[in-house]
Amino acid sequence: MRVADVSEFFSDFGGGVRTYVHQKLEAASKAGVAMTIIAPGPADRRERRLGGEIVWVRSPVLPFDHRYHLFARKAPVHQLLDELQPDLVEGSSTWRGAWIARDWAGPAARALFLHQDPVAVYPQSFLSPALKAERVDQLFAGFWRYLAKLSAGFDVTIAPGAVFSRRLERYGVLRPLACPLGVDRAHFNPDLRDEQVRLQMLAACGVRDPAAPLFVAVSRHHPEKRLPMMMRAFAKFSAERPAALYLIGDGPLWRSVTAQASRIPGVAVAGPVTDRAIIAARLASADYFVHGGAAETFGLVVAEALASGVPIVAPDQGGASEIVHPAFGEAYRAGDADALAAALARIVSRDRRELSLAARAGGHRLVAPSEHFATLFAAYGGLCQSRRDRLAA
Repeated sequence: MRVADVSEFFSDFGGGVRTYVHQKLEAASKAGVAMTIIAPGPADRRERRLGGEIVWVRSPVLPFDHRYHLFARKAPVHQLLDELQPDLVEGSSTWRGAWIARDWAGPAARALFLHQDPVAVYPQSFLSPALKAERVDQLFAGFWRYLAKLSAGFDVTIAPGAVFSRRLERYGVLRPLACPLGVDRAHFNPDLRDEQVRLQMLAACGVRDPAAPLFVAVSRHHPEKRLPMMMRAFAKFSAERPAALYLIGDGPLWRSVTAQASRIPGVAVAGPVTDRAIIAARLASADYFVHGGAAETFGLVVAEALASGVPIVAPDQGGASEIVHPAFGEAYRAGDADALAAALARIVSRDRRELSLAARAGGHRLVAPSEHFATLFAAYGGLCQSRRDRLAA
């Protein structure tokens, strides 16, 4: 089976999508699937990578985040598809890339893989908590109609999590299939916990008390991650006790995030960490993982924290809500700094050893990447066979 992924939001400087695409290339190679990633970039370029191929198509840069580009013209992509003649074309966005994948004239099966929920990422992030999420969805009913129309040109709509799949079905998106992402439990695991790493993170936050709770967050500095809200909540929580908040990541809001963090005792902005072994060690060495984003379709970094045996504080919406559980975490009203501050207070009042043991057990129930891709490629193989059967009839 040959698959071409028209991956509009793949970037070598990105986060979750980059990690996922690399996993996909490796899994495809092992499964005997010929995988080509077609991505917008600064120049036309072709390279072999991880058993597959990445073809960059020269495209304009994305406003507000120069790490990404957006497809401008369909002709270069269609020419590549004509050359590749894939059995299945995957569109991996809700924008130009998906329409390009849908409109190619070739006979391949089509899959729409939705890595992003634009209504949750943008209007819900900006309008929460002033407006409830349901009200924002109503206000953006036109987008849901647009997405339903787009999905009509595909044989399946892949949702990276069950919560997102149900959300798509509720708003009329056709043929949603939940295919939860996987976490490498050999890479992210509780045995990496290191007290020296923990003390180093506390010191970076300017906290001298070794018994102070250490919260770690890993996310892009983007409005959807709600880092300003998270820091306001931490400031309220830590006003009555010594505590540390260690932020890993960067992005378009880096300057404002750093400026706000400098005004709050106990907060450190570590910047980007590209070595996943270092991220895994820091996650496992934290006392708690705190998450602000309520717009993810799955919440991969939350799952990685859980696989590391770390108790979770996460919002009650989005992909993270699928992962957080009362046995090992606390949920709070998305976008509400006071609710998050209360959740931080609740979790530190609980027995951390019991929370960590429950988190370990919860981590073992997460899907592995190999299971995710086995499910995905099996679904794609079925679509290709159905398409061949229809063409032969």
